[in-house]
Amino acid sequence: MLLKTLMLGAIATTAVASTAIADGHEGERARDGEVKIIYWQAPSILNPYLSGGTKDLESSSLVIEPMGRYDNNGNIVPYLAVETPTVANGGVSKDLTSITWKLKKGLKWSDGSNVTSADLVFTAKYCMDPAGGCAQLSKFDGIKSVEAVDALTTKVTFSQPTPNPYGPFVGMATPIIQAAQFADCLGARAPECTEANFGPIGTGPFVVTNFKPNDVIQMVANDNYRTAGKPAFASVTFKGGGSAEASGRAVMETGEFDYGWNLQLAPDVIAKMAEGGKGTPISAFGALVERLEMNLTNPSADLPAETRATVAEPHPFLSDRNVREALSMAINRQELVDVGYGNAGRPTCNLVPAPALYASDNTGCLTQDIAGANAMLEAAGWVKGSDGIRAKDGVRISILYQTSTNAVRQDFQALIKDYWNQIGVETELRNLDASVFFGGDPGSPDTFQKFYADVEMYANVFDGTDPQAYLAAYRCGNEPKPSSQWQGENINRFCDPAYDAMIDELARTGDLEKRGELGKKMNDMLTKDTFTIVPLVDRGRVSAHANSLGGVILNTFDSELWNAADWYRIGN
Repeated sequence: MLLKTLMLGAIATTAVASTAIADGHEGERARDGEVKIIYWQAPSILNPYLSGGTKDLESSSLVIEPMGRYDNNGNIVPYLAVETPTVANGGVSKDLTSITWKLKKGLKWSDGSNVTSADLVFTAKYCMDPAGGCAQLSKFDGIKSVEAVDALTTKVTFSQPTPNPYGPFVGMATPIIQAAQFADCLGARAPECTEANFGPIGTGPFVVTNFKPNDVIQMVANDNYRTAGKPAFASVTFKGGGSAEASGRAVMETGEFDYGWNLQLAPDVIAKMAEGGKGTPISAFGALVERLEMNLTNPSADLPAETRATVAEPHPFLSDRNVREALSMAINRQELVDVGYGNAGRPTCNLVPAPALYASDNTGCLTQDIAGANAMLEAAGWVKGSDGIRAKDGVRISILYQTSTNAVRQDFQALIKDYWNQIGVETELRNLDASVFFGGDPGSPDTFQKFYADVEMYANVFDGTDPQAYLAAYRCGNEPKPSSQWQGENINRFCDPAYDAMIDELARTGDLEKRGELGKKMNDMLTKDTFTIVPLVDRGRVSAHANSLGGVILNTFDSELWNAADWYRIGN
């Protein structure tokens, strides 16, 4: 590919804003008392490198920060960095093999020590340690080295020209952690560092004073925060657990909380809550997709612990593509949308429904086809027995289908169980507390990463507007497994060398049109070609804030708490 094309890609792939958004509301730091946040999926850890759960990434974003974030329009804005590196300003090399980040002068950790380039170097080392099981490893894909040029300058060098060099240190998933605090937490020791993982020293607007996993986090304003007069709030109570319905009521009806996240509720329920007059629902579409994940490995408890749900044990019936496709064909996605989301949802067959550049024209799954699904299974040799359940060579299609506890998700489970019953599939439903399901405890049998079930359902999204790292998660070897502390983003245990080749090609492709074509092919391989992932609903993000809470800007491209430093109490 021509160097000129690559350079254009580096400039255009990610829109860049020069300064962060300011709200214009000024005053003394900690002037507005307490702000109360409720996430019905309770945080279980405050280290995003050890968890793929959104609840953990978002809560930790109040404390530890990246060099740059994505704003509510998907543009990169500098946070710890002086500016966002580009080819134009010299921060990205002309041959696209390196990116150089410069820290703002005078940055302090919350303990008063200096933030230096050594912290960035250490952060990369921490995540890239093969024994550490870093949940965000795909963000560091293709990195050759990370080195400190001077106390404030860090150079990231890639193994090949990289038109999108904004994987590491950008967005809520890859914040900078303090080298001094995590020095003894490298590799296999990472999950053992409870004090650091539960109370990271950070540069963000708040400092953790007490953390009860799966319950509540107490924070206070960071006296060393870089912006005068911010944050406005002296303290944060971050409550976790309960239900989406209870969260919505607590903000919009009783006024007990100021911000409620992810109100995964039927639209009429949200509208009724808003009549309470205490708060306002806010919503926006991004690329959040509720999906079914098909386990390509065997989760049977009869297997040895070291091989259960690993690539050493192929799944007894989901390894058959015909079964996976038939399960998808049987689903009425429009009915799911009508029941669960109304105008806040859209049926989708795509893992990446947006932006338009990467959205495939894959629409084949939108029409339910029970007869076709039955015919496909019959032709593949899966025949109904006397009990009505299909089997082949003594293996019955009996599915354990798990998800987190939530009214909408349980409605989905009930509907999908009925669809599958119509094609001769036995389904056992299981729902787990969201704090545990989306947690990162390697000792728990109930995490979505460990995947001790046949099918599981949840929603996921990528930060920013480029899905490169998101799609790279499905690289061979990136699956959760005992040797990675059960961390890893390749939840299905999918592996295809042809897909890996496309990951590498996307990483070096600068032309936007060609990037879009590659992204669509990768999306289609995971969904339409293999049915490894079965998308259901393109979900709008719905949250709510108190009418007295100012400065809130809903962000579907980064943490919803991305600008909490700008929040303030209206009327104070």
